[in-house]
Amino acid sequence: MIQTDILIIGAGPTGLFTVFEAGLLQMKCHLIDALPQPGGQCAEIYPKKPIYDIPAYPEILAGDLVDRLMEQIRPFNPGFTLGQRAETLEKQEDGQFVVTTNKGVRHKAPVVVIAGGLGSFEPRKPQIDNLEDFEDRGVNYFVRDPEEFRGKKVVIAGGGDSALDWSIYLADVAAEVSLVHRRNEFRGALDSVEKASALAAAGKIRLYTEAQVSRIYGDAHLEAVVVSYNQEDRGEVYVEADHFIPLFGLSPKLGPIGDWGLEIERNAIRVNNAYDYQTNIPGVYAIGDVNTYPGKLKLILSGFHEAAVMCQSAYQLINPGKRYVMKYTTVGGVTGFDGSKKEAKKEVIKAIA
Repeated sequence: MIQTDILIIGAGPTGLFTVFEAGLLQMKCHLIDALPQPGGQCAEIYPKKPIYDIPAYPEILAGDLVDRLMEQIRPFNPGFTLGQRAETLEKQEDGQFVVTTNKGVRHKAPVVVIAGGLGSFEPRKPQIDNLEDFEDRGVNYFVRDPEEFRGKKVVIAGGGDSALDWSIYLADVAAEVSLVHRRNEFRGALDSVEKASALAAAGKIRLYTEAQVSRIYGDAHLEAVVVSYNQEDRGEVYVEADHFIPLFGLSPKLGPIGDWGLEIERNAIRVNNAYDYQTNIPGVYAIGDVNTYPGKLKLILSGFHEAAVMCQSAYQLINPGKRYVMKYTTVGGVTGFDGSKKEAKKEVIKAIA
């Protein structure tokens, strides 16, 4: 049994920052995540994609943000159970909770924080008969490392930001990039649409609109796709391809968490945002994209704010009756559980004779 002060379900940016805020209050954290490494979607789906709305970072790659958060929480020695999914939540007679994973690992804590982002998620797959036969053999649903596509022939399908952004990025990496979209209009940012159009005009992207990938071919590895136009009189095009990347978004699911007796609204966990982001189960909180409340903004920075507020409430729950005086880190510094201490240098003030 793994014992901790705060058990965090989800090791994405919000879950990781929770470790820091809890550490300032001298509370230990342990994190559970179904993915094999910390970072959530930032690490698993788009580590090389830039993020523009993190305070003090005009631009930072998603993977680099995860690295910075891991560096920030290192002094607080969090524990990790990775590659396992939280399955059950049980309230104990002593008021604490036991969360068991799909591999039977049990964790006990007085506070449980669900920071699972969108929950468990699966890519939305196009209806192509033999698509799954080529998964990991040329069919990719995420771009984890752009270098995998260097010098290759890549076909991307989709009309949103991800399809546009990766088409633009890979235009300077891959030997050929083809972008297929079933409509003429794209749903992405105007700037991205204009960049993709300019690259298509320059011959750096092959653009197929009002069309979709209908068939894929290959032997041991993907070799080609067939692009069929919506209008039958336009026929279809055989396109050589080493990789086919359908980017139609994710289908989010709460998974087993949805059976924990929590109040669910539109596949998200309803919380009390007027106070501390606690759920309808006292001692169980939900922060980040997984929660919902009036005025909710699904932004990483919103998750950071929710983590800070939640930790103040968790401290009172774990230490009933104990008074805590909040100090700014500029005043009190940061004292890690590993014995490290970060604080501003004290100025020596000399008396005037």
